[in-house]
Formats: sequence, structure tokens, C-alpha cells
Amino acid sequence: MSSEERQDMENPEELDNELNGAQSEAMRNVTYLSGMYQDWFLDYASYVILERAVPYVNDGLKPVQRRILHAMKQLDDGRYNKVANIIGNTMQYHPHGDASIGDALVQLGQKDLLIDTQGNWGNILTGDSSAAPRYIEARLSKFALEVLFNPKTTNWKLSYDGRNKEPITLPVKFPLLLAQGVEGIAVGLASKILPHNFNELIQACIAYLKEEEFELYPDFPTAGMVEVSRYNDGLRGGAVKVRARIEKVDNKTLKITEIPYGKTTSSLIDSIIKANDKGKIKIKKIDDNTAANVEILIHLGNGISSDKTIDALYAFTDCETSISPNACIIEDDTPKFIGVSEILKRSADNTVALLKLELEIRKRELEEAWHYASLERIFIENRIYRDIEECETWEAIIETIDEGLKPHTKHLMRAVTHDDIVRLTEIKIKRISKFDIDKAKDYIQSIEDEIEEINVHIANIIPFTIRYFQAIKKKYGKGKERKTEIRSFENIVATKVVVANQKLFINREDGFMGTGLKKDEYVCDCSDIDDIIVFRKDGTYFVTKVAEKSFIGKNILHIAVFRKNDKRTIYNVAYRDGRGGICYVKRFSVTSITRDKEYDLTKGSAGSRILYFTANPNGEAEIIRVVLKPKPRLKKLNFEFDFAELAVKGRASMGNILSRNDVHKITLKHEGVSTLGGRKIWFDPDVLRLNTDQRGDFLGEFLGDDRILVVSRPASFHFTSFDLSNHYSDNISIIEKFEAEKVWSAVFYDADQEYWYLKRFTMEGNGKPTGFIGDNPENKMLILTDEKYPRFEIAFGGKNEDRPNEIIEGEDFIGVKSYKARGKRLSIYEIAKIKELEPLPRENEITEDQAETVEVNEPETQSSDD
Repeated sequence: MSSEERQDMENPEELDNELNGAQSEAMRNVTYLSGMYQDWFLDYASYVILERAVPYVNDGLKPVQRRILHAMKQLDDGRYNKVANIIGNTMQYHPHGDASIGDALVQLGQKDLLIDTQGNWGNILTGDSSAAPRYIEARLSKFALEVLFNPKTTNWKLSYDGRNKEPITLPVKFPLLLAQGVEGIAVGLASKILPHNFNELIQACIAYLKEEEFELYPDFPTAGMVEVSRYNDGLRGGAVKVRARIEKVDNKTLKITEIPYGKTTSSLIDSIIKANDKGKIKIKKIDDNTAANVEILIHLGNGISSDKTIDALYAFTDCETSISPNACIIEDDTPKFIGVSEILKRSADNTVALLKLELEIRKRELEEAWHYASLERIFIENRIYRDIEECETWEAIIETIDEGLKPHTKHLMRAVTHDDIVRLTEIKIKRISKFDIDKAKDYIQSIEDEIEEINVHIANIIPFTIRYFQAIKKKYGKGKERKTEIRSFENIVATKVVVANQKLFINREDGFMGTGLKKDEYVCDCSDIDDIIVFRKDGTYFVTKVAEKSFIGKNILHIAVFRKNDKRTIYNVAYRDGRGGICYVKRFSVTSITRDKEYDLTKGSAGSRILYFTANPNGEAEIIRVVLKPKPRLKKLNFEFDFAELAVKGRASMGNILSRNDVHKITLKHEGVSTLGGRKIWFDPDVLRLNTDQRGDFLGEFLGDDRILVVSRPASFHFTSFDLSNHYSDNISIIEKFEAEKVWSAVFYDADQEYWYLKRFTMEGNGKPTGFIGDNPENKMLILTDEKYPRFEIAFGGKNEDRPNEIIEGEDFIGVKSYKARGKRLSIYEIAKIKELEPLPRENEITEDQAETVEVNEPETQSSDD
């Protein structure tokens, strides 16, 4: 033991004091983790938000995109560059790996706006990746070179290593952010701005500058259809629904030609296969023929409805998806949430400011050019250069020139500087000898004219900016028409379109029902998402979900699949109130109900019992025979009752008294017929679907085999049922309830005969699309009318333009023939114009207007005779 250690043991108090002092010193040097986390995490989050994930509102670019475009501009010589070379040059500015730069460059190239690509850049439709960077090439597009770059209006900063300069933001004169869209996830923050149409953005900028209203909706490179009713200007809380475009090739084949944004053909097919495996849809096979355009063929089995399958594809697969935008941008180094309309306004204002700045810079350059050209003219025209021949020093030369210029510089825009004089001394003798005063004046005048023009532009900067946008649209807008159709979507009820992939069974003895009771009584086909309605003999009923095995109670009277809001399924019931009470009858429907809650269709008295029950899918009302129990003084022991005498009321209604005496039994006397009449059908042109909710155009009241006539552009017709699941295309010109006797008149141009024809015919067929003006695709449909007595006026042209107009009475001109007939030629002369006239009333026909006229005129006639 050392002497120091022995001394410490002898003086323990001093040792404790020293230890405490050392610990206090250490505590003063400690940084707590909570403080480190707070500071460092905020620094990191700010870096990710500002430098990686969220775009700047000024140019609509993330830093990596901006650095890529800047590097491409530095390399630009009009030729393609290897992507690997572009990535390497971008790494001078971007402090991250080459993989992130390459991915960002490929995404920019696939947007087909700023970058011209060469080679395999992948496919946004199939999801195929691009070739390696060493195999593909790129260069800036002409559009990018025109609207993205101007070093004179760019603000610069040093790159991360201080060796180079890079733009803080590019001077973009176009709403680039909205055209390309963006998606980025930062620390605690995300941005998702959907792409918009190039031409529509320009039109919106022009409308804003003209102080007019405008609307902006997304447009996707994958096309498809979009519903924008909840777009909310691209802000948080909004959503858009996007759908694939599905066409019917025939009743057994569907074709997907456009896919939703954010999906690929591979992911879409996977979702369809999963839905088929789960039994939601039933398909035979899928063929993917996608190349330049999407083509996915879905083959259906026998007996599978193509219309319901389309609905099921939207309900259970990625053929319909919802996208939630979140417009977040960086402005003044701060993240902000603003709508796409506000982003466009700021972009338009920024374009105005940039164009004005460019004009002002150009004006200053012209003023400098004018100043020096004027000095040069004065210097040469007044032979001031000769005065310096005898000067011996540089200072003398400068002073001599300065003195020689003074008498002639009063009209100059600014004072003459030392640099101006030095520049004059650099003029070569050869140039002085060839100086042409007229050319010098013309040059100065041209500068003055341009300055004056620029002053006009600056004073009218808004019209100038509008002309700039119009020029951009004219130059680059061709081929950039809207791809995604804006549509209203109908709400698809999953239970109505799901395939009945299960079988429902019931064990009445034990009181169970379910899809797993294979050995018990079969009830019906159903799906695993259906609801089941159950009625018991005591009058209680309820709705529950389909299950593999579920207890529902004994004494089951009726069990079936329940359809919500079904107003046509009517229940006809006779029940006894209590053990010996009055017998009631009632008719009711069950349109909505709380699942698993028990209801009672009787008055709820103990001992109540159902005596007769039927469920009628179309509101049928039968006649029943009622037999009463014998008792003294009761002479009539049986009678008939017609349910058609009862009105359909709510399910909670008590009903009407059938008999106050005890009922022995009730039997069916006659099957019933529907008491609900036809089904009233409307066609909604916004969603192109039929409905019974009074939305759109009323088509009529339909029964049994009634059909709907659909006339499509350019000239074909077909028939459909009035099933609400029917799908219709957007090229409909006429849709109405079909009347077999209705006569149609068509005026059309026959390209084979090169004459105009009129035909009158009735439409008939088996439901397939049928053309009625011939097979030549050059044939042109002009007029189609269902007027009973059509009239047409013909105006002649060419050599016969002086020929008086001719009136054609359709009924007298040609009789009614088959839709396959060509019809009758209207004239052998060249026809310039044909128009339909108001029909004239025929004999024994009085119109409503004429009838009113007769009634009004009769008193006047009588008074004049008196």
C-alpha cells in the first residue's frame, strides 16, 4: 500500500469531498439524451423535409430533380448523353448515392415532359423497370430548355462541397409541379400532389390572369376514369376515385384497356386472381396482351353476367382505387399546405415576375448596347480618334477622348465612364475606316425600337404573359390532350354483385343455419358477405350475417338472403294475436333493419302465432281460403280473402282484422299477381347507369319482357333488359323504352353510291349492336327522327346552287322497310344542306294548340254573326 493510499484511509472525510467534487465536474459536462434527441431529431427532420421529400413551390422540384436538370443543362450540346454520365455529373451537386439519382432520373423521364429518352426506360403500365444506366440515354426536351433555364434570372448557392454553384430554385415559367405531380414522405410529413393536364394548366393560368374562374382536376398518364366530387382542391381530407376502363368484347369476354393511376397490369391481374380465389368473382382465365397499350382480356364462364362481373371487378379488385391527395409544398424554407388552385396562382404570379425580370434585363442590355453604339458613332463621326495621335501617355489619351466626347453626350442615357473610354480605344483602325454612318443610325434605331417594344410589354405585363402561355400551348400542347375521363361513379353495393359462392343450409330440428351444414336441408345459394333474414312461427324475425354455423332458434318459418332497400319483396302474413285472440292480416316490406336485433311482426302478445306466410319477390297478392273452427251460432265456417285488397304498409303496422273467430286453417286458393305495377326506370347520363331513384331521364314503366332501345353513335342500335346492373357506353345518342311499332326515319350519306338517302324502318334484333346505314365506314349519319310525318328541306350546291330548295314529305317519299334496306336516293343533284322541318298536321288530326285555338275563336265568331 502506498503512502498516499494510507493517508486517504486515515482521512476519509477529505476523500469523500474530493470524490463529490469530481462527480460534480463530470455532471457539468454531461449532455442529456433528451436534449440531444430534441435538437438532433429536429435538425434531421428539417433536412429531410427541405432537402429530400417535399417540392419547392417556386419551381415544383425536389432537390435531386433540380440537380439532375441542372447537371443535364451543363452537359447539354443537343445530343443524347448516357444516363450513367448524367448520374456522375449530378453527384457533383447531390450528396447521396448514385441509385437515388438514377431512380429520380428514370421517374422524370417516364413523365415524358422535361426529358427526351432513348432506350428502355421501363413501362409505367406494366411496371417493368428500365435498363441499366449504361445502356440508356437522355437529353433535355425543347420544352425544358425553353421554360426551365435562364442563368440571368437564377439565384445560385454553393454545392455541398463548395466546389460548384447550383441553383437555389430554377426559374420555371410554367406550373411544373401540377403537371408532373409529386409524392414524398418525410419525417412526420408527407406530400402527394396528383398530376394535371398540360393544356388545362395553361388555360387555368390564362383564366387566372384574366381574373376568371377556373377548376383543376387530375389527369393521369395511365388514363382510366376519375371521380372528382371530393377532390377538395388537392388538400388533406379530399379523395378521388380512379377506375380502370373495362369494355365488353362479347357476353363472355371483358377487356381492360386503361388502368388506375398507381397500379400496373401485373398488380391489377394479381388483385383479380385473388378476388377469384376468394370467390368474390368468377372468371375462366386472364390473358395479358399489353404492349404499347393496355389490353387485359378476362374470359367468363357460361351463365356469368358480364355486367355484374364489371361491377364486381370495381368492388373487389384494384380496378377501382381511392387516392387521397395532400398538397404540401416548401415556401420560404417552410412547409405549407395549400390547394392546387393556390399553387397554380403562385406559379402564374411567378411566371409574370420572371417574364418581367427577363424583359428588364434585356432592356438594360439594350440600353448598354445603345449607349456604346452612340459613343462609337460620336467617337468616329466627330473624328475624336485623331485627337489622340499626339498624346504621349495613357492618361492623356483618356483625358483627350473624354474632353472630345463632352459636347456630344448630353442625349445619352447615362454618364460616360472610364471603362467606356477604354473600350473606345480598343476599336481597330480597319473598323474605323469601314464605318458606315447610315448603318450605325439604323442599328441604333433598331435598338430604340426594341426598347420601346419592351417598355410596352413591361407596361402590359399581364397580356404579355397571357400571350406567352398561349404560345407555349400552341408549340407544345399537341398530343397532350386529357387522357383520364372525368366521370361520376355509381355506388356499387358489394352484396349485389358478389358471386354466390356458398350454399346455405338449415337444421330446423336443432335451430342452426350456415354454409358448413352440408348434410342438412339446402336453402339457397349465397355469398360469404350476404345477410340472411329469418322469420319464426311466433312472429319474431331478424337479420344476421352468413356464417359457417350459427344458432337462429327453432320453429323457423322462412329463411332467405336479405337485400337492403328492397321495396318489391312483399311479405303477406296472417297471424293470431295471443293464444285465442283476433286474427289479423298484413302486407309489408323490410327495407332496412338493424343486424342481429330481434323484431316482431305481431302485436307482441304472448302466445301469438303466424297462421299464413308468403314472401313475394314482385309484390304478388294471392287469394287464400280461411276455415274457421266450428262453434254455436257460427253459420259460415269458411270464406276467401284476397290480399290485393290490402295496402302495403310498414313492417310495424298492426294489420287488418281477418276474423274475430278462431281460425282452424288457412290455405292457398289462387296464385297472386303483382300489385306493384311496372318498375319505373330512370337513366342517369352522368354515371351511364339505370336506377329506380328518380335520377336522370325517366325511361318508363317496365314489366316482364320489356326492353330498352339504345341508339349509339355513329349509327347503330341494340336492346338491353332493364336490369339495374347493365353498363352503357358514353356514345349513346338515344336511349328509351322500346316500342316495336315505332317508325324511324334516317337521312344519311352512302359512300358507295355517293348520294344522300332517306330510309324509314322499324328497329328489330336480338340485342347485339346492329348498324342501320350500311357497313362502309365512310357512310355519314345526318338525321335520325321518330316523327310520324317527317319533313326535310334540301338545299342544293355546286353547279346546282341556283336550283330552288326542295321539300321532302317522308311518308309520301318512301314506305317503311327493313333496317337492312338502303332506302331511297333523295336527289341526283349535288346537295349542300339538309335540315329537318316541323311536321304538318294531317287530315283528321288536330293538335293541342289547334284545339285551344278553336275553343277561343268560337265565341268571337258567334258575336260577329250576331
